[in-house]
Formats: sequence, structure tokens, C-alpha cells
Amino acid sequence: MPRHTVRAYVARYPRLVPHDDDEQSPPDDVAPTYGRDRAKATYAFGRSVLAPIARFVYRPRVEGRQNIPTSGPVIFASNHLSFIDSVIIPVTSTRPVYFLAKSSYFTGTGLKGALSRLFFTSFGASPVQRGAGQAALDALEQHRQMLEEGKAVALYPEGTRSLDGRLYKGRTGVAFLALQTGAKVVPVGLQNTNLAMPVGAKVPKLRPRMVVRFGEPLELRHLGPASSGRARRQATDAIMAAIHALSEQELAGIYNEPPAPTAIERIKQALPHERR
Repeated sequence: MPRHTVRAYVARYPRLVPHDDDEQSPPDDVAPTYGRDRAKATYAFGRSVLAPIARFVYRPRVEGRQNIPTSGPVIFASNHLSFIDSVIIPVTSTRPVYFLAKSSYFTGTGLKGALSRLFFTSFGASPVQRGAGQAALDALEQHRQMLEEGKAVALYPEGTRSLDGRLYKGRTGVAFLALQTGAKVVPVGLQNTNLAMPVGAKVPKLRPRMVVRFGEPLELRHLGPASSGRARRQATDAIMAAIHALSEQELAGIYNEPPAPTAIERIKQALPHERR
């Protein structure tokens, strides 16, 4: 178990990273739902058949399952090291977990496309059309609807995978949803997923064993309304502090942004701007 308590990290974390009190939220966004009835049946198959097989083969070490609420809306807020993260969380959770995946995983043709749709739907994925503007608002709305239906969803406050193994500063979309819906946030710390399935790998390795740590649920509504930038930032810091305690990663202290493709975009990244 981590040497330091989550409470200690919550107290220290805001002093370890820079702040943007007026930062806005919003996750990436979502495309039309992929066959609801078929998706439900496929997910039932994945949870009852594929998940036990995956647990048997890869034997992930799981800690804190007792911290997962048995009912009600829950956000699993996790660090993000590997593609396999979105599979290992649903596989080890005591309740169904839903997440968003790139729409291209659902639109392929032929046998490869069918297998891709089967795989992602089996583990609770819904298609997402990445982007900003209306696309981001649509994704936010889909997450909100799932939470209001009492479901559990998995999200990554860092926004994208950490390629160097450090924990990057959290974006406020997760906090926005938690404050807006009243959902409890269960912090998740993943270890070794980037070693078991590094970038470019097609299949996870059996060694090293992946570690999944579920932390105690965080209640954040006392921090203020979702419309408050300060409340969103404080809630995000509390979430990231808990993830930090569980994952034991080195803090990057900055946002994880992909390299800008052009000189103009690099200049925009260097200037103060709203991180989504």
C-alpha cells in the first residue's frame, strides 16, 4: 500500500502544482449511440465471459475493491499509462463500468471492424468523436446522462496517456461532472500497465503484473457549484492528490498536451489558454 495517506496528499498536492482558478471543464465528446440493445447484450457477454478470462490470464493485483459503492452514480478517476487501462478497470471493478472510446474503433469494415466493435463494446465502451466545441458538449452530456442513470463511468483527468510515466496536472472535466451530478469520485491508481502493454504493443504481456488500486470515494459537493472555477480547480486537485497517493508516480506539474503540429499551434500552447 502507499506509504502516505490520501488525506496527506490532498493537503500537500495544491502546493506541488501550478493553478488556474478560472479554468473551464469539458471532456472530449460523443458520437451517436451504437445499437443500445446490441451493446447491452455484448457488454453482458464481456462482463460474464471475457472479464473472468482476462482476470485468470493476467492475474492483476487489485486493492480497495471494498471502496467501490455498490449503487448510485460513480466516476472512476484514474491515471492513464496505457491503452489497456480502459480494459483493466472494468475487468477488476465489482460493478459495471462504462467509458468512451474513439469512434474509429466502431466504424471499421469487414472482420477486423466487427472484432473491434465486439471487443470495445464487450468492455463497456461507447463511441466518441474527438474534438472541441459542440462535440465536447455532446460528450459532457453523454457522461451526465449515464451518471444520472446511476451508472459508473471511467475518466482520465489527465486527458491523455502519460508517455513518460509521470502524473500530469488534472483537467477539470471530471470535477465538473462530479459537482454537477453529485456523483461520488473513486480515485484509481494504476501501476505497470505501461510495462505490460507499452505504446505500439498489440497484446498485453503477462509480466509484470498490473496493479489496480481503488481509493476511498471522494465527496466534493461542499467545495461549491459546478459553475465555480475555483470549486472545479479545488475538486480537481483533491482528485489528483488521491490518484497520486495510489499510483505513487512522479508529478509532472504541467498539463499533458500533445506536440503541436505547426509553429502557430506551438505559440498558442505557450500562451495562457483554457485547457480542456
